[in-house]
Amino acid sequence: MSSVEHLDELIARLERAAEQLRSGELSPDAAATMVEDCAALATQAATELEQLARAEAFAPAPGQDSLL
Repeated sequence: MSSVEHLDELIARLERAAEQLRSGELSPDAAATMVEDCAALATQAATELEQLARAEAFAPAPGQDSLL
């Protein structure tokens, strides 16, 4: 799975969790656990974004070839 695909999956999981939290159907304990899970997912997403940004920073600009 590529970094972009993994990031998309993390975003989808966060969106599903947000829907569940907004529904009000979770018990307080379940909601607290869900919030902790969301924090972990957000950390993973931030790591993926940082890796993508670093990879992009080192990639040559379009039309710019490396010198031999």
